[in-house]
Amino acid sequence: MPWKAEIMPLEEYKAKRDFRRTREPEGQAGGVEEEIFVVQEHHASHLHYDFRLSLDGVLKSWAVPKGVPEEKDTRRLAVQTEDHPLEYASFEGTIPKGEYGAGEVRIWDKGRFQLKERSADKLVFVLEGERLRGAYALVRFRGQEKQAKNWLIMKL
Repeated sequence: MPWKAEIMPLEEYKAKRDFRRTREPEGQAGGVEEEIFVVQEHHASHLHYDFRLSLDGVLKSWAVPKGVPEEKDTRRLAVQTEDHPLEYASFEGTIPKGEYGAGEVRIWDKGRFQLKERSADKLVFVLEGERLRGAYALVRFRGQEKQAKNWLIMKL
């Protein structure tokens, strides 16, 4: 199945952070995985929303500059970022100045999801959150190689 955890899951996540300075969870890959999602409002150098789905023992993550769409047929850019530990789903707080992603992080929405379809270039799922509810898709931009980070997120 696509996106199997790499030999060193979370290596990129951990390399970008100094856990002596930030309250972000160091975490581990794996463990008991529930089908959860979280959207975190992130006031970093630019306001954006971090959309995360629990898959393969980590939180697969996308930065969504204009926020996850709430209306049907709205498409938004979603840039895939490094995997985060499952513990990050409950993280809120301030990432100190000078650290990667410095700024305020607040949970905007959270809940459960049901995965309906999964391939290397597409995810279809149903969100059951406090604000976001219904069928959604993440689709990799066409014509880009398999490792490209640009996706579209849309409410179906």
